[in-house]
Amino acid sequence: MSSKSVPPTAPIVFRDATSESPLLKAGLIAVAAVFLALVLFLPLAAVFSEALRRGPTAALAALSEADALAAIRLTVTVALISVPLNLVFGVSAAWAIAKFDFKGKTFLITLIDLPFSVSPVIAGLVYILLFGTGSLFAPYMQSAGVQILFAVPGVVLATIFVTFPFVARELIPLMQDQGTGDEEAALSLGASGWQTFRLVTLPNIKWGLLYGVLLCNARAMGEFGAVSVVSGRLRGETVTMPLQVEILYNEYNFVAAFAVASVLALLALLTLGLKALLEQVYGRNHTGSSKH
Repeated sequence: MSSKSVPPTAPIVFRDATSESPLLKAGLIAVAAVFLALVLFLPLAAVFSEALRRGPTAALAALSEADALAAIRLTVTVALISVPLNLVFGVSAAWAIAKFDFKGKTFLITLIDLPFSVSPVIAGLVYILLFGTGSLFAPYMQSAGVQILFAVPGVVLATIFVTFPFVARELIPLMQDQGTGDEEAALSLGASGWQTFRLVTLPNIKWGLLYGVLLCNARAMGEFGAVSVVSGRLRGETVTMPLQVEILYNEYNFVAAFAVASVLALLALLTLGLKALLEQVYGRNHTGSSKH
């Protein structure tokens, strides 16, 4: 019997999915660099250059004015109140959603995402309807001497509304991915609920928690729309830094406006730096823990 010769099979060449030509890589990098320059770096440079147009002395003098200092204090105060409250809510909501099954879980997640889809101005108008003159709660607040709108409590409430998803949204997927095995093991060994949370759950979510707090704080300090509606823009009382920038700009006090804006820009850059640091640390720790 004669055997037919089988042609040799061509070798299979595996191509790296991310390998591209040097020209294409250079083009993509150039597009990204141009986009960042136009959208990020040039605006930031314009803010700082305009703030220092009359020299550092003029910028510092603008920041030391009473209204500017009051705006900075109020912004920090609102952040110090809203961020811890959102921290408690975010951890509680993420714990409930990730660790338990109950009716209405999907609806709860939808409510947490609500501030992402609702305009901050609409959120401010909601508080006007709830606590404004002629509202359902107005007589009770007047009899108790409590003022929500055009006061610090209104600014805090509006800030809490627009920022409460950040911590929860960082923790929910992280805690769902970790599951409940570690907590169940700790409880089976006799640990209490608080000990389980403090010694098991919290160390597992600490980097995601810090990341969410960082984003929440950045949004709290930079919020404009909702705060603008409920604050009444009382200078020295209910004006935050973003509102102070707009007021000064509308008054053609450009140096002072950009001086306050430069403080916000520095806070944003600091947030980005801490965000990048947390991402590196979290990624390094996650990689190290996955090897065990």
